[in-house]
Amino acid sequence: MSFDSLGLHEALTRALADAGYTTPTPVQTQAVPAALAGLDLMVSANTGSGKTASFVLPALTKVLAARGDGKRRDKGVTYGPRVLVLVPTRELALQVTQAVSNYGRHVQGLRVASIVGGVPYGAQLKALRGPIDMLIATPGRLMDHMASGKAILANVELLVLDEADRMLDMGFIDDIHHIAAALPASRQTLMTSATFGGPVGRMAAELMREPQRIEVASHTEAHADIEQRLHWADDLSHKNALLDHILTERSVEQAVVFTSTQRDADWLADRLAELGHAVASLHGGMPQGRRNRVLEGLRRRHLRVLVATDVAARGIDVPSISHVINYGLPMKAEDYVHRIGRTGRAGRSGLAVTLAERRDVGMIQRIQRFTTQRIPAATIAGLEPQRAEPKPDARPGGFGGRPARPGAGHRPFKPHGRPAGEGGAERRSFDGAPAGPRGPRPFTDGPKARTGKPPMRPRAR
Repeated sequence: MSFDSLGLHEALTRALADAGYTTPTPVQTQAVPAALAGLDLMVSANTGSGKTASFVLPALTKVLAARGDGKRRDKGVTYGPRVLVLVPTRELALQVTQAVSNYGRHVQGLRVASIVGGVPYGAQLKALRGPIDMLIATPGRLMDHMASGKAILANVELLVLDEADRMLDMGFIDDIHHIAAALPASRQTLMTSATFGGPVGRMAAELMREPQRIEVASHTEAHADIEQRLHWADDLSHKNALLDHILTERSVEQAVVFTSTQRDADWLADRLAELGHAVASLHGGMPQGRRNRVLEGLRRRHLRVLVATDVAARGIDVPSISHVINYGLPMKAEDYVHRIGRTGRAGRSGLAVTLAERRDVGMIQRIQRFTTQRIPAATIAGLEPQRAEPKPDARPGGFGGRPARPGAGHRPFKPHGRPAGEGGAERRSFDGAPAGPRGPRPFTDGPKARTGKPPMRPRAR
């Protein structure tokens, strides 16, 4: 099947051809025709499956249909967006906005606005004036503009809730209902989610009309293009040695290293910079402008290593990421699936490595039960663990020993656990310029990654 057979406008098929896409993925094959037919959809698909295009393409088709010939704007003025896309994070909003720009490159005069927190209001207020074809927004900032009367949603024809499960996890359920109440009852609604059980299913029942369910893949299916490995570490020093060895391998094109906390992300990025890696951290405590520059540095390959928290697990789509390394384990087993989905994209193969200490046994057990797959244990010559590997019990994904305590997969930041000899050098920014002694590391989008030696924070007393 080709994209031409899906009933898409010529402007969209030409953009897809420009991007090198000739054949739709399974989720696009099922979701695009159903969405074009005006049906409400509940879509489940793995990361990297092309689900963003499965709702962006029908949304752009709706915009083109409203214009008649795809070139002229509507007669008269239609205020506010025709299509509203709600996303849980700023990173995902950036990814969706980029997809709209790519697939809509031949749609003349396409107006797209992104409304997210952490950025000044001025540019957003300007974008909200007059007609908008598509609005991509996080719920909190959109509600701010609704309260001020600047966001007009009375003409929305299509509502998309992308990664609805994540939005509910982040506490946006009341915000979503408030936003939906301001939309026309006749709108079409598309919803994507890893699962439609529990609260997500109840929300879908309240917001949608006889939705069609499309489930192309689930979290229990193997990631065919991603090899998974588990390395047991005796302690923090051993874990750092394993990480250092992996990052020096020639097979590492670009790597995302996940930590459990923002402080761990900053500390580990500093440590890797000392070793000469082109590295930056990414987490929710950073200003949005700097986060955008970090992601742009990753896309332009100015960065070889990105150290990130789970805020980056959904929304990074960089095909050249060859390795995902779980340095700190996630708080929830499903986040493991989204983390490793950052590699093995666009038909490439990838490697997902988990570095676990004995305290992480409980989370490893929950991840393996969630995915119904065992993560194969591996060793590195010369860095074998001195302690015996935990023995699995008879249960799928289980390990012997005491039951895991809640939150066992999360290791809090411990400054006194750092190996000696990692401090004393000048802190530098991404382009090598000196930076201040406190606060977030500055980041610019210069041609060189920072390779200076930033200082470590003082030891805890």
